[in-house]
Amino acid sequence: MQPDRPISSPVRKKTSVDELIRAKRARPIRSVEDLTAHTFESDEELDEFLAFIHSERHFDLV
Repeated sequence: MQPDRPISSPVRKKTSVDELIRAKRARPIRSVEDLTAHTFESDEELDEFLAFIHSERHFDLV
């Protein structure tokens, strides 16, 4: 009995790094500022998030 589908996944063409860069329209990093993200609106919001993460990580240790 023959399977309806091939056993292995079909082979995809490998994409070069240059092709990926062009497809994503990636730009070189020119300064540290390029890496910044404004995730938190205030220092207090960041502090609350860090306290939450700390408590979650240590929850099972108590």
